[in-house]
Amino acid sequence: MTVQQPFLIRQLGLTDFETTWHAMQKFTAERTENTPDELWLTEHSAVYTLGLNRKNVRLPIRDDIPLVPTDRGGKITYHGPGQVIIYVLFDLKRNNLNIRKLVSLLENTVVELLDTFGKKAVAKADAPGVYVEEAKIASLGLRIKNNCCYHGLSLNINMDLSPFKAIDPCGYVGLKVTQTKDLGINANFEIIRELLLNILMKNLGLQKT
Repeated sequence: MTVQQPFLIRQLGLTDFETTWHAMQKFTAERTENTPDELWLTEHSAVYTLGLNRKNVRLPIRDDIPLVPTDRGGKITYHGPGQVIIYVLFDLKRNNLNIRKLVSLLENTVVELLDTFGKKAVAKADAPGVYVEEAKIASLGLRIKNNCCYHGLSLNINMDLSPFKAIDPCGYVGLKVTQTKDLGINANFEIIRELLLNILMKNLGLQKT
């Protein structure tokens, strides 16, 4: 596929989740049919985020990390330093995309990334995200408003995974969580982030500027 040009990439560094979320809402509310699509790359300070599918979600059993109810799809997850996040702020209609196509494209980008390091990963139709030997390594959550989307993809690279033990990740009791470091992938955060972005750009039919 080819995404409509022009296109912007924003490298945000370490950010606060709630501040970034509200910035995405503002961007989406104010954009017009001519607004360029954007990818925002970031990592967040430690935070639990609770999606719109909140029925029967077990809340964290620790209270030292903030919990933020948000407007993405899905249930509960954790974000923290050492996890790369790509937020996808797209006009879906303009790019002839639907939510299923976009989710598959994001999942396949992570699968392709891991394949370059010789690691077999899979996506699951009934549980969005990417898994390596039944352990989740990447999560997806999106929000659609006026045919435009925001939120996106997170990939665990080199982080403290212990906060995941205080929740049922994505609503699944006992779901194991992994990261590239624990798979024996020695590439550092910056290298993996750049490779992930490059693969995503290729899959979107975009050239970096």
